[in-house]
Amino acid sequence: MTLQEIIRESSRIVFFGGAGVSTESGIPDFRSEDGLYRQKYSVPPETILSADYFYSHTVEFYKFYRDKMLPLWAKPNAAHLKLAELEKKGKLLAVVTQNIDGLHQAAGSKRVYELHGSVHRNTCLSCGKKYPAEYVAEGEGIPRCSCGGLIKPDVVLYGEPLDGETVEGACEAIAAADTLIVAGTSLTVYPAAGFVSLFRGKHLVLVNRSATPLDGQCDLVLRENVGKVFSEIEA
Repeated sequence: MTLQEIIRESSRIVFFGGAGVSTESGIPDFRSEDGLYRQKYSVPPETILSADYFYSHTVEFYKFYRDKMLPLWAKPNAAHLKLAELEKKGKLLAVVTQNIDGLHQAAGSKRVYELHGSVHRNTCLSCGKKYPAEYVAEGEGIPRCSCGGLIKPDVVLYGEPLDGETVEGACEAIAAADTLIVAGTSLTVYPAAGFVSLFRGKHLVLVNRSATPLDGQCDLVLRENVGKVFSEIEA
C-alpha cells in the first residue's frame, strides 16, 4: 500500500517525529553527517545540553543555547501543515514529537505531546514566572526574572526526566492508534524511541532518510525527506 492509501483508510493516526521533521524548515538535526553533534566545539554539545552543565556553566550554556537552539525565524513546512490539516479533518489523533521548536503548534496542530519540552516556555526557578522565547533570545548573559531568579528553558536536558503527564498522554495516544507514522528520527534517543513498541494498530510507517532499528517491522518504509512526502499527500 502507498502512504496515501494507508492514510485514506485510517481514522486514528498518530505521528511520532524527530529532528528530521524540521530540517526542511531550516533547523539542523543532531546526528546526520551535517548535524549539530558532528560539529566541532571545545565542549561537546551533549555535555553543554546537560543539566549539570546548565547549573555549573550557565553563561556558557546560554551562549550555545542562543546560538544553536533558538531558530525563532523558522516556519512550519509541508509536513507540519499537512499534519495540522489531518487533525482538523479528524484523521490524526495526536502528534508526538522529540522537537522543541514549537512548529507543530505554529502550523495549527492542537494535540501535541512535546517529549523534550519547548523553547517557547521559560520559567523562573525562584518564583515560577513564565517568559517567552524572545525574552531569552534577545537578552545577553544569564536571563534573569524580574525577581532576580534564574530563568530556565522548559527543555529536557541530559540528566533530566521526561515530564510524566506528557509521557502518559503520548503513550496512550500511540496505544490507541490504528496507524503510526514514525518520521525524521534515528530512533536512538531513549526513553522516547521506546514508545513505538506500544503500538498495536494496523499500519506502521517509517519516513526517514537513513536506516533505523524499526525498518524490518514496518509495512512501509520511505527514504525521503519528510516534508516532500507529506506535500504529496491529500488529507
